[in-house]
Amino acid sequence: MGKVIAIVGDRFMLPSVFADKIVAACGNDQTIRTLEQPWPDVPMEHGYAGSALSGLKEYLGDPDEIVAFVGDAELFVTHLSPLSGAMMDRMPALKFVAVSRGGPVNIDMTAARERGIKVVNTPGRNASAVAEFAIGAILSETRMIRAGHEALRQGIWRGELYRADTTGRELNEMTVGIIGYGAIGSRVVKLLKAFGCKILVADPYVQISAADKADGVEHVGLETLLEQSDVITLHSRVTPETTGFIGRDAFALMRPGTIFVNTARGPMVDYDALYDALASGHLRGAMLETFAVEPVPPDWPLLKLPNVTLTPHIAGASVRTVTYAAEQAAEDVRRYIKGEPLLNLC
Repeated sequence: MGKVIAIVGDRFMLPSVFADKIVAACGNDQTIRTLEQPWPDVPMEHGYAGSALSGLKEYLGDPDEIVAFVGDAELFVTHLSPLSGAMMDRMPALKFVAVSRGGPVNIDMTAARERGIKVVNTPGRNASAVAEFAIGAILSETRMIRAGHEALRQGIWRGELYRADTTGRELNEMTVGIIGYGAIGSRVVKLLKAFGCKILVADPYVQISAADKADGVEHVGLETLLEQSDVITLHSRVTPETTGFIGRDAFALMRPGTIFVNTARGPMVDYDALYDALASGHLRGAMLETFAVEPVPPDWPLLKLPNVTLTPHIAGASVRTVTYAAEQAAEDVRRYIKGEPLLNLC
């Protein structure tokens, strides 16, 4: 007899894609029910500055509605649904959760372990998408793409952008510093090699690969990276240690004319300090993809600066992210049903 599987997706991680991949991996013996949440058309709860569900971050959904939908299901597959200890206590049949995130920040992992509920995630699901986006962000700033575009939209032909004292620089003459060498940061390194730039990596918790070392990538301390880079791109995770760690002291260490890119998470950056560094001209420009509060307030000062490119947290959004995450989740669903070791047990 098959298992009961409850799937809560949204308008990005489509529940139908989850279901199709699970059927492809497990066959038609399972009982599958699906629910679609309205994200990203409705913003999620971020929880970095406090949360109605203690300890949970980046989630969407009413706990009572989620509990009622999951019901007697033994397996729960989701993207953004919250899952607290109190919710788990109301779902006694639940034994397995697959969350299609790089980290299960919307799940109370301590409560899951205490209750014997296995949780898997989908590491690296959007690493390729974010890495590609980061390269695009860097080129937008270094080659004046954003500046030229905005001027033309206003009917202004900025011919002076061809002047030697105002035009952009090629990456092959620049040093790019990458903070964080996980699934995304290491992929950014791989893509940057083709441009011929000098590459610095700062990450105290990992060693760079032998191949990257052989290609001249340097593993340095954070201060060295901040002092020596022309472009700095952030790819760390939010932890107590990294919260706000790119602040006034960090910006002061950056050389004049540095470009700063954040496609990771907003809480790692002191945005008041970043505003001052940009408004003063100490930084040449910035590209910001994620923010401490999302959506950003319409009167947010950084929206008014001319040397900033901003996008609404879309770096990880690609069709391949959806299908790859669903495939990873489906494989661990299959393994759980078959009693095999799980690939991505949290």
